[in-house]
Amino acid sequence: MEKMETLTVKVMVFILFVFSAILHEFAHGLVAYHNGDDTAYLMGRLTLNPIAHLDPFGSIILPFLLMISPLHVAFGYMKPVPINPLRFKDYGRGMFSVGIAGCATNFGLGVIASLLGRFSSGTVQQILIFTAYINFLLCFFNLIPIPPLDGSRVLSVILPAKWAAGFSRIERFGLIFVYIFVFYIGFQILAPFCSFLVSHIAGLAHPIY
Repeated sequence: MEKMETLTVKVMVFILFVFSAILHEFAHGLVAYHNGDDTAYLMGRLTLNPIAHLDPFGSIILPFLLMISPLHVAFGYMKPVPINPLRFKDYGRGMFSVGIAGCATNFGLGVIASLLGRFSSGTVQQILIFTAYINFLLCFFNLIPIPPLDGSRVLSVILPAKWAAGFSRIERFGLIFVYIFVFYIGFQILAPFCSFLVSHIAGLAHPIY
């Protein structure tokens, strides 16, 4: 499959990224609701309406600039869905399930889009393949156990209480580690891996990147 480098394709990838990230956040809010926390619902965040989730810089300006730049990076963020763990029926189960919900949603979308891409061709196949690629990136990136990413929530439940308390204190510096990972380490590992995963499931002759 040839690389898609036109501005039109980059705009399409940007739209797919925003849509996939919104589903990621919606999944967090929905699972929190079913675990007894209606904070997201009361604040109007338990919705697929993009306006409720978009962060002007992180959701629009940053990812669009990165996608039209030579970096070709699909990276950005939505406004985090608010949760109140104290309202969970079971704290440990609630934190774990809410933490994993967004990543599980993106992984499922990635698998479905890849499988549909196997039986498609042309423009439809390209859209499906990039949808899968973006969702796998969102899934595995957010599983990284660095606060405030989802993987840190999952890890905080698994760690002993004393270690979890110390781990939570590094969240104030979390975004610094996230940016370092994204631009210097992460995408050099995640991009080829996700490309291989999509290509394998979709039955492509060559990786997309």
